[in-house]
Order: sequence, then C-alpha cells, then structure tokens
Amino acid sequence: MTMKQSFSQYISTRGGIAPINFTDAVMMGLATDGGLLVPSAIPVISEETMESWRALSYPELAFEIMRLFVGDAIPESDFKALVDASYATFDTKEVVPIRAAGMSGLYIAELYHGPTLAFKDVALQFLGNLFAYVLKKRGGRLNILGATSGDTGSAAIHGVRGKDGIEIFIMYPEGRVSPLQELQMATVPDSNVHCIAINGTFDDGQRVLKEVFNDLPFKTSMHLGAVNSVNWARILAQVVYYFWGSFRVQESLQERKPIQVCVPTGNFGDIFAGYVARRMGAPIRRLLLATNENDILSRFFNTGVYSRGEVHPTLSPSMDIQVASNFERYLYYRVGEDSAKVKELMEGFAKGQNICIDGSDDAFAAGCGNTAMTLATIRKYWTEHKVLLDPHGAVGVAVAEAKPLEGVTTLCLETAHPGKFPAAVAQAVGDESLAVHPALEKLKGLPLRKTILNPERKEIEDFMKSILE
Repeated sequence: MTMKQSFSQYISTRGGIAPINFTDAVMMGLATDGGLLVPSAIPVISEETMESWRALSYPELAFEIMRLFVGDAIPESDFKALVDASYATFDTKEVVPIRAAGMSGLYIAELYHGPTLAFKDVALQFLGNLFAYVLKKRGGRLNILGATSGDTGSAAIHGVRGKDGIEIFIMYPEGRVSPLQELQMATVPDSNVHCIAINGTFDDGQRVLKEVFNDLPFKTSMHLGAVNSVNWARILAQVVYYFWGSFRVQESLQERKPIQVCVPTGNFGDIFAGYVARRMGAPIRRLLLATNENDILSRFFNTGVYSRGEVHPTLSPSMDIQVASNFERYLYYRVGEDSAKVKELMEGFAKGQNICIDGSDDAFAAGCGNTAMTLATIRKYWTEHKVLLDPHGAVGVAVAEAKPLEGVTTLCLETAHPGKFPAAVAQAVGDESLAVHPALEKLKGLPLRKTILNPERKEIEDFMKSILE
C-alpha cells in the first residue's frame, strides 16, 4: 500500500474490520465492530502545496483537501462536480466568510450560510450529494437514521429531501430543541422525511442510534446509513474550513503566524475536524474547546478524566450533550492508535466506568461558558461591536476571551445564524426583532409532521419497519 492509498483506506478505532475504501466507509457509517472509522494515515501537507492552496476558492480548496482521502473510489472529475454542486447552495460565494469581530481582536467564521443556517450544512450538503452519487452507481436504497440536538437534523433532512432511493429518520429530544430548529425539521413536506421526537435527551437519542446500528441483522436488512458525525465524510468536509479560516485570518493580518481556533462543541465532531487539519499542517497553534454547562469535554481536557454528568438544558441546546460520539476518534490517537486499548476503554465507559488519560495534549485548551457568560457576551458584542452572536457562538467567544494565547490571534467559529435563537438574543439585548431571517420567518405557523416515541431500540426499529416494509 502506498502512502497516498493509505489516506483513502479506512479502519475502525476498535480494530475489528479489514481496511475499506472511501465510498464503503461512507455507506457503512458506524463501523460494524461498534467503533468509528478513521483513515489508515493522515497526510502531512508540504509548505509548497499549502502555499498553492491559499489562492483557491472554497470549493476548489474543498476538492484539493478531500480528494486526498477519497483516492480512486470516485473519479476526480465526478468528485469535483459533486463538491461544486454541494457548495452552490450557499448564499455567498465565499461559502464561509471570515470577518473581524468589530474591534475586539477576534475573528469570526460565519458557518451559517447554507440552506438551514447552521455549520452542519457545510458537511451535510456534501454528504447528501455523496449518498445520491453512490446509490446511482451501485443501485439499491439507503435508509438514514440520525440523532440530533438541534442543527444536524435539519441540515441532514435538507441534504437528502426528495432524493430518489433515500428515506431519512431523524430523532430529536422533544421540547429540548429551539422552536425554530423543530420547524426546520418537522415542516419539511417531502414524503421521504420522518421526524421522531423522543421522550428524553439527545444522549438518549445517540445511545439508541448506536444500539440500532450495532443490531447488525437490522442494519443490513434495512440498508441503514448514518448522517451523524460518526460518518467520516462529515468530519472530512469540516476539515476544509480550518485551512480556509486560518488562511483568511493570516491574509487579513498580513502575517503567517499560526492562529488559535475556538470551537463551541458538544459532540466533538467539529473540533476533531480541526484536530485532523492541525495534524495535516494547517497553521493552527492551538484548538480552544468551549462547552456550556454540559462540560464533559472541557473537564476531560482540564483533568484527564472523561466522566458522565447530568444533561442540563441551556440557551445553546446543540451543545447539551454529556457523551460525545466523536471522542472515540480522538481517543484512538491519544492512546497511540492502539485499537485494543480503545475497545477496552470504550466498553468500560459503556458500563459506567470513567476514562482516565495521563498527561496533556498541547493541541488543546478548554473552557466552560455558562448561561450568564453567554448572555453577557451576546450583549457586549452587539452593544460594543454591532456583532450579533448566536448562543453557541457566544459560548465560544466567552471562552476565547477568558483563555487568550499571548501573541496569537483567535478565530471563533460561529456555528448558527442568530435568527435561529430569537428568545436567547432577546434575553440578552432586549430586542427579539434583531434575530430574524426571512427563511425562518416563512416556517412560522406551518404544521408539524412528527411522531413521538420513547428512546428504546425496539420502538424505533418497529417504527422504521412500519414505514419501510
């Protein structure tokens, strides 16, 4: 196997599958041994190549980065057309604009210019087209099961709605997503879209998702596919904006110093993409992980102990998570790519044990922002800089202000349009009319199409069977 080929071959973090190619990895989603798929190797990009990337448009850069991990699984001309189509749906040519946050010294990556106004569109417009492409080549059907804490569901639905050969089932916690997030999911009229509101938390949804995917006879017979960030293609598409953002900040500053990137995260998928980009050589000095009160990840990076806590509803519901599904990918690298060790640790965690890792990783720092900090940050940035943040982005900015890195500029990821969270904005600045978007206004008053179920494997499987059989 050549090094180039190894980037486009995929193995499980738990070591239980033979290497597979990119399209097989995309269609498998969760590895059949219960682990997560990762490339056999991660390329390190030369300075000469990175220099050539700086002048590329976003779709051009996405093609150059992602094709390294695709290999010969998709012809390059087909893959380029697929990438171009995925980013043609965004409302700005830049796809991800990078702007200074007033005079604060921080920069903001606007990741909300896709169809559902959230960062998940960057990956899920691509993944939806990728699924359709593979099905057209191979034939057959794909039934997608996903769990969402808010934004993944609508982005996934809008990535595959109306596509031939695909049915999508999205679970979300009843009463724990914002009203507009629910409207974006449950008002979609396409007959291949099925919304499941579960009586529980997002973690319950993630648990059931893994239980269903680990039911291999059901997974095989139902042709299940994954859109959650357990799917490697989700991570891959997000790697791109770490290179894009760091290049744009350096261009603005007219200097080539590495930057810090602050990422509000709950499921560890977004920041894991940044970790991959950093390993590839992106000019990132440090990744700053920001959580809300659901702080399992910030606690881990500050103490070395990964331990469950109780899920607390907050103003940033997409981060209200206490079990981060992508943490296993990071753990795989943290323990030296020892799949047997990963399997042991994750099986123990599933039984209620904590994961304890000695030492630290200078790629990361972490902090926690609470509700008071979130509201104060939204208020401050609107009042002082006329920059309106959504509550997730505000968590990131609050942590970035609390944990600066001397002499290093910070880029904060703004993961959703503030119009998706008018109540939080109104609570912060006293004016709900600031947080509006025409696409969201059109959804108000539309009827919801959803089924309320308990977060139990059999109940979810029976519902899917009732639709598919």
